[in-house]
Amino acid sequence: MMTDKAPRVAIVTGGGTGVGRAAARALAGAGWQVVLAGRRLEPLERAIEEVGALGPRPLAVPTDVGDPASVRALFDRTQAAFGRLDLLFNNAGTGAPAISLEDLSYEQWMTVVNANLNGAFLCTQQAFRLMKQQTPRGGRIINNGSISAHAPRPFSAPYTATKHAITGLTKSTSLDGRAYDIACGQIDIGNAATDMTERMAQGVPQPDGSTRIEPRMDVNHVGQAILYMANLPPESNVLFMTVMATKMPFVGRG
Repeated sequence: MMTDKAPRVAIVTGGGTGVGRAAARALAGAGWQVVLAGRRLEPLERAIEEVGALGPRPLAVPTDVGDPASVRALFDRTQAAFGRLDLLFNNAGTGAPAISLEDLSYEQWMTVVNANLNGAFLCTQQAFRLMKQQTPRGGRIINNGSISAHAPRPFSAPYTATKHAITGLTKSTSLDGRAYDIACGQIDIGNAATDMTERMAQGVPQPDGSTRIEPRMDVNHVGQAILYMANLPPESNVLFMTVMATKMPFVGRG
């Protein structure tokens, strides 16, 4: 869906794989100019070719979202290349080993906190600075929450804690951005078929102590949901959306 008008610009963190790559495909296919951010260059290079075949060729910026200097460089590159930012998808994230809470190391805890929470905050901060001063002013931020923002899985304290915190960040961002035409929403995803959820096919721990295989869904459905949120006009916003495999054990869990 290309037009003569300059494409809207989106940053997708964690854009080289999984949900981020699916979101980038959906956005590019609808004419968005995508900036792919991720820690590893090789997945970013593969994503450039795949996403670029669907729309404007993306810009890839190797980025550690937990590092303030790396995040500043990402937004500086975006502004220098395209002059503005219309969408930030805070998608980068990770989990810790599924082990007892008392056996988690501080380093394992902080790895999750830096990727899932500190990264989203640092990127939001830079997006605010850019979106407030650009013309036309404003933009949209979408945070990747999780159904773990509502109910935990067993042995998931770092991941669940950070995703609950993302819900607070989403609400604060929505409120603080209101005066500057910056909308913020959150997408809570359950069992999209990505490398991160491969273990679902082998069976994962359940609250009753059992281990069960869980259904997954096509990750492209998530990409289309993000595109819907992104394409809303400035006066409308999806504050929270849940998209999940229909038969996964979420309702009734926890």
